[in-house]
Amino acid sequence: MAKIPFKGYCFAVGTTSYRTDKFNLNIERQLEMMSRFRELPENRGISWTSNSDFQAAYYNYLKADGFVKGDAPRPDKDARQKTSGLKDIGLMDEERNVTAAGRALLAISKKGDFTPDNLLEIPKDSYIFLKQLLKTANDVDGSIVRPFVVFLSLASRLSYLTYEEFTYLLPLCVDRETTERVAAEIRRCREGNQGVDDIILSVLMKKENYRAALELLLAEPVTEDLICTVGINRKSKVYDKPYYTIYRELERIVFDRDGSAPVRLLAATSKLTNSKVGGAWRKLLFKVSTEASAKNRRLDVMNDIPLLRAADEAAFKREFFRAMHLIKAKATLSDYFDLNRRYFKVTDVVIFEDGKVCLDVLPKCFFAEAGEELTDLAFRRCAQLEEDVPLEAIAPCLAVEPARLYARLSREVGVAVTDSAAAKQVLKARRYARFDRMVEARFTKEVLSRLFEMFRLRQDGEIHRLVTDNADIPTIYEYITAIAWYRISGCKGDVLEYMNLSLEADLLPRTHAGGGEADIVWKYGATDHYPAHTLLIEATLSDGSGQRRMEMEPVSRHLGDYRLAHGDEEAYCVFTSTNVNYNVISDFRLRRDMVYYSPDGNHKVKGLKILPLYTEQIADLLEAEVEYDQVYQLLEQAHRAEEEPREWFERRIAGACRRAGGCR
Repeated sequence: MAKIPFKGYCFAVGTTSYRTDKFNLNIERQLEMMSRFRELPENRGISWTSNSDFQAAYYNYLKADGFVKGDAPRPDKDARQKTSGLKDIGLMDEERNVTAAGRALLAISKKGDFTPDNLLEIPKDSYIFLKQLLKTANDVDGSIVRPFVVFLSLASRLSYLTYEEFTYLLPLCVDRETTERVAAEIRRCREGNQGVDDIILSVLMKKENYRAALELLLAEPVTEDLICTVGINRKSKVYDKPYYTIYRELERIVFDRDGSAPVRLLAATSKLTNSKVGGAWRKLLFKVSTEASAKNRRLDVMNDIPLLRAADEAAFKREFFRAMHLIKAKATLSDYFDLNRRYFKVTDVVIFEDGKVCLDVLPKCFFAEAGEELTDLAFRRCAQLEEDVPLEAIAPCLAVEPARLYARLSREVGVAVTDSAAAKQVLKARRYARFDRMVEARFTKEVLSRLFEMFRLRQDGEIHRLVTDNADIPTIYEYITAIAWYRISGCKGDVLEYMNLSLEADLLPRTHAGGGEADIVWKYGATDHYPAHTLLIEATLSDGSGQRRMEMEPVSRHLGDYRLAHGDEEAYCVFTSTNVNYNVISDFRLRRDMVYYSPDGNHKVKGLKILPLYTEQIADLLEAEVEYDQVYQLLEQAHRAEEEPREWFERRIAGACRRAGGCR
């Protein structure tokens, strides 16, 4: 029987064998560790390619550093998987040396200054990622395609992609002809003339191997070998053996009306090696999910679909072929969604929000200026992948004049924008509009209280699921604390600036910057209820003796240094954690009367106002919708009170927070 080869039909950035949370942080850490690993005298000049021992040595180096845990059965393979994505986007070369582009990113990471310094107003590290994604190309069965550039082209033409379009249609655009057809088909789909499944099948059936497989299926008597051949399995046709049973049981249902076939069919779908594929078949075919239900209801358990209404064998074969390859393709494409999303998001120009994927407003205007030349760029390699080059060196169309960009931005937002300062104001206003919508939708007071309890119990997986997996838990804790305080402050104040965190374009936190200053620095103007002042909020998840050791010195130092630097400005600090520690409370109370000196001893401030407010108290304030003017008075009264630390906290802080809104 003729062999029908598998051929690639879609792109993906990175590899499915390496999915990682804290994406930015892990990239930066790997660049640092590979640089150090390569600088070891015994590793200089050693070839990476086909050198399993050297690859395993790198894995062990990562393990010694704490980057990986446990013992991989094949450490060399694990090392290849962990570095392949960085090689794909040009941060490492084939020999896993850190490239010029990788060194540029590493330098930014080490310095810890991510402040935007580019026309697109995105952080410095994101700008490096953007340039790398613009250069990154896949070879899909001989077709060269730059995935991110294809996305830019489609997003510019279609305004946005739905999650479904991003998942199932964008990766199919591996050449110019397919891209043009998919763009046109998406427009028709949005008009209600067809569905995404129809587009996927139309793309697949343009491929020679799929047409040949269907012709073979229609022409030959069905055998197990035939079904395995027309399955076009990427690894081996033996993996498709369960489809033969599925075909035969479907045949008995359609042509013999065999009421005992559904239960056997349901069992056959569970033998497919990909559980996602098996689940999709069951969803397509059955109204029920258990064999007992299928046995009791016989043919009544089947869905009414074209495959089960086939009038003859040829129609049945066509529908079976369509279902088999549509389900396979959608399973593969859905696997790539997370990869493409992770890599696209690190550019900070792409927003995933409300079921749509689009460009942020300034990048949207920027790439609109690049015009149709973007599409030309999408289907050829870039020779400068590993170099750190300016945008215009990647392609002339990316040399956008600021005046033209600001003129287009003005038309887009309906506000005059003539320079970078005006653009920043427009972007800030739009960011806050999106942030406020997100806070209202995702971080209600009930959700915040739940999250605080999860932090207390260290339910890290659930926290990552609810917030983001691109930040570590301490960073997310600071972020959620800042949002809670934003609600307490009546959703007023420059919280995105105050929280001192690196944020994605989606306004969710990510981990990569070092510390060195207070977690949250909140500025309050004077009102009838309080004077102008600054509030420093120090958030920690450490507890017990670790809490005392970790927070005593930094909290006092941050507040003391701030007061020394800002003269007569009123400033105080709220220390927050998930677990009460009375020794920490006692230490901070003592600082009310202590003198804090500058390093040279020539300057000093008398008394540090540090008040504990644990997550339980913050949840009480949120629940009762107590606003900041009342909180300020509560904390001021507590600060002046004279009691033993434990009794003082229980009465003046915890008790007062409960009483403030009639809580418990």
